[in-house]
Amino acid sequence: MSRPARIVVSRPLPPDVLARLGEHGSVEVLDVGDDERPTALRRRLAEAEALVCCVTERVDERLLEAAPALRVVANVAVGYDNIDVEAARRRGVTVTNTPDVLSETTAEFALALILATLRRVCEADRFVRSGRWQEWDPQLLVGHDLGGATVGIVGLGRIGGCLARRLRHGFGCRILYWGRRRCDWAERELDARRAEREELLSESRVVSLHLPLDDETRHWIGERELAAMRPDAVLINTARGGVVDEEALVQALRSERIWGAGLDVFANEPTVHDGLLEHPRVVLAPHIGSASERTRRRMAELAADNVIAVLTGQVPPTPVAGRQGDDRCASV
Repeated sequence: MSRPARIVVSRPLPPDVLARLGEHGSVEVLDVGDDERPTALRRRLAEAEALVCCVTERVDERLLEAAPALRVVANVAVGYDNIDVEAARRRGVTVTNTPDVLSETTAEFALALILATLRRVCEADRFVRSGRWQEWDPQLLVGHDLGGATVGIVGLGRIGGCLARRLRHGFGCRILYWGRRRCDWAERELDARRAEREELLSESRVVSLHLPLDDETRHWIGERELAAMRPDAVLINTARGGVVDEEALVQALRSERIWGAGLDVFANEPTVHDGLLEHPRVVLAPHIGSASERTRRRMAELAADNVIAVLTGQVPPTPVAGRQGDDRCASV
C-alpha cells in the first residue's frame, strides 16, 4: 500500500482548506519563526510531493534540489518572482499561482493608497492624534483632487484594469497606460490611451505600478523616470518593491521632484528604507493589497485546487506559463 502524498504548507491556511488538502495527503504546516523557516522548509521538503507557499518563501535551485519528490509548488499569490520557474520546469515540477481572485481587492487597495496620499489622510490622522489641531485653518493639510486627474497605469493587466475602471467611471479620470501591447478593451471602454514611458510620467498626476518583477522591470522607476514626473505627482506601488529604485525615490521625495508616494510593497521586506519611513507624504502599508477576508480565502482555495489537481493527475486550474505577466494586455 503506497503512503499518502506529503503536502507542506509554509504558512497557516483556513482550517477547512487544510482539511480538504488532508483528503489527498498528509499535511504539515510549518510552525517556526522566520529565521528558522528556510532550513525547516528544506528539511520538510525532503520527501514532500507538494508545497503550498507564499511570496516570503524563496523556491530556488537549492531548495528544489533538496526536494526530489516534489511535483507541484502552489504559490498563494499572483506574482511568482520568489520561484525559479525554469529550475522547477527542468525537474518536472508544476508551478501555479492565484490570479483573478485577488484583482478587484488589490485594485481597491491601490485606490485607497491613491486617495490617502493625495488627500494626506495619514498626515491628518497623525496631526489630530498628536493634539496639534487647535482650530480650523483653510490652509491646513491641503492636498490634491483625484476627480478628473490624469492617471498613468503601468501594466494594464487584471489588477491595473480593475483600477482603471474605478478611476474612469467613479472619478472621471483620464487614463494613460504603458505596455508592450495595445489594450483594445480599455481604449474602447475607458477611452484610455497608450503612451510611451516619458509621456505617461510627465502627464500623470498619479502613476500606479502593476508590473510583475523580472529582469526587465526591476527598477522600472529610477532616477531618470522620477525626474520626468510632475512635481505634484504621486507614485503608487502595489506590485513588487523591486520595480522601484527606493534610494532614487527617497531622493526625489526629499528634493520635492515629486509630491508623495503610496507604497504597499518594498524591495527588502519587511525592511523599509529609512527615508520612506521619515517622509510625511509617504503612505506605507505592510503588503496587504489582497488582504480582505474573502480574497485571502479564495486565494488559499485556489492554491489547494492546484495542488489537488496535480496530485490526482489532472491539469491545475492556474499553472504559470514561465514568463510573468498580469494578463491580457500585460505590461511586459
